[in-house]
Amino acid sequence: MSEDLLKNVRKIEIKTRRLSKQIFAGEYHSAFKGRGMAFSEVREYQPGDDVRRMDWNVTARLNAPYVKVFEEERELTVVLMVDISGSRLFGTVSKTKKDLMTEIGALLSFSASANNDKVGALFFSSKVEKFIPPKKGRSHLLRIIRELIEFEPRESGTDIGEALRFLTNAIKKRCTAFLLSDLMDFDKNDRPRYEEALKIAVNRHDISAINIFDRRERELPDVGMIRILDAESGDERWIDTSSKSVRRQLGEWNEKVRRLTLQCLRKYKVDSVSIATDEDYVTGLISLFNKR
Repeated sequence: MSEDLLKNVRKIEIKTRRLSKQIFAGEYHSAFKGRGMAFSEVREYQPGDDVRRMDWNVTARLNAPYVKVFEEERELTVVLMVDISGSRLFGTVSKTKKDLMTEIGALLSFSASANNDKVGALFFSSKVEKFIPPKKGRSHLLRIIRELIEFEPRESGTDIGEALRFLTNAIKKRCTAFLLSDLMDFDKNDRPRYEEALKIAVNRHDISAINIFDRRERELPDVGMIRILDAESGDERWIDTSSKSVRRQLGEWNEKVRRLTLQCLRKYKVDSVSIATDEDYVTGLISLFNKR
């Protein structure tokens, strides 16, 4: 690991670990505290116990009634689904979408670790570029942070559906997955291309979407003629931002795709939040957790 990368990893670790301990861990624990019940012990039957929990083997062996005791299963498996397509490098204020995804990913990782959860990561563009299976331990978390900072994809496009299909097939036990993406993956009718894959994935996993965006993607300033580049397709064009109709059309299109995306997420009961590159992401994440 280079010295500069080591410094960046350490910087992210210090900031996000502090946030996790001081602000965030309680909210994470409350929102994601385990869904199942795990066997704990057997004890003698007491009046009022559910007879369906009788342990007949122990009862027969000891010639006295015993019941099974269960407790909430706290340990979860958490998977970060990180969009590393070309558009993640866009940012016009204090940080890029990639910077914001890196900090949020690290914060979620440390919060999950504090909750004794296993953490994994899935990096995707138009294909799944890298998968880090869920594990515990500081060195494992630092590996995820390192990849969040430095991993370079081979492809520049976006295919959220492919990432969801991979998650469905790769993780057999139910997991909690966070989709960190700008969610810019539409068909010719501006509808989410990943709807069918999402429909299948939510039946197996608990998925939350964190929509990362930059304000200039949604509202252009009046600065005259500018050249814009699609970081995923490579297409370039000149647009006149001084034109009210151009700015209006962009605003109307953005409003349409946001509405269709939100409709899709709500249809499959996926909790979501939108966080801008210049916003306090802790507040946004807590609002997401409060929906649960």
